[in-house]
Amino acid sequence: MYKKEIQGKIRKLLAERKAILLAHYYQRDEVQEIADYLGDSLGLSMEAAKTDAAVIVFAGVHFMAESASILSPEKTVLLPRADAGCPLADMIAVEQLLAAKRQYPDATVVTYINSSAEIKAHSDICCTSANALKVVQSIPGEGPVLMIPDGNLARYVAARTKKTIIPWGGFCPIHHHLTAAQVSRIKAIHPDAVFAAHPECTLEVLALADFVGSTTAILNYAGEPQVRKLIVGTERGIFWQLQSRYPEKVFIPASEEMLCEDMKRTTLEDILASLTEMKHIVKVPEAVRIPAKRSLDRMLELS
Repeated sequence: MYKKEIQGKIRKLLAERKAILLAHYYQRDEVQEIADYLGDSLGLSMEAAKTDAAVIVFAGVHFMAESASILSPEKTVLLPRADAGCPLADMIAVEQLLAAKRQYPDATVVTYINSSAEIKAHSDICCTSANALKVVQSIPGEGPVLMIPDGNLARYVAARTKKTIIPWGGFCPIHHHLTAAQVSRIKAIHPDAVFAAHPECTLEVLALADFVGSTTAILNYAGEPQVRKLIVGTERGIFWQLQSRYPEKVFIPASEEMLCEDMKRTTLEDILASLTEMKHIVKVPEAVRIPAKRSLDRMLELS
């Protein structure tokens, strides 16, 4: 079946099911092409919270579908690939978080949205890379703040606040494994290019950046008139959107290896099968959903 034919079948089924297709910027190009809403974690959460669709099809990873279920419990949430996970989200377990809360009883727990529903349920407030600093600054007092599970994001925020930040040891493998040496090499090859990096990268990499921001922030930065040639320090799925928005500009990956296998698992065939059979439903139990929603709602109130 040709790509356009599958895309057409998906769009027809979406209409029949009164469904909406949400896709992350890191998804395959052909999936991004037909999404009703395309965004980063913050934008997708906001869209999931406000949509009036009966069914949410989430072209993303498991924690994103869970967030949609948390925010819209009355809707059916489909994750076309049940095995699309997130290594970063797996770097903290509930038992570990509870032990850390006992170790730091006065700490406010700020949890990156790249985490399981159970972890969110034991947190005070959630954040994304787009609003992490704003969330931390909204907390009364000087800290301490336990930021989980991404240590790189926590260290990035720590450098920009007077609060005491306690970073967790987790990381996104795609961003964490980008090295300063790799960035320096690509900058030497393209001395006329500027470099934008995601705050999930290490501080050594961020120190080389002309701009640091979330996926959406990088997309917006790319549109600035002074940016003609951009080295991109985030997952390469963003290139479809970059090239669609700014075809006259040049975009260079900071590393050819910045590809997330989990984000790329979802194919058009998976979406079609999920919608046809209404399979791979993600439903967060109420005992977990209610406290997790409090953490997400507190974040969304600031957005």
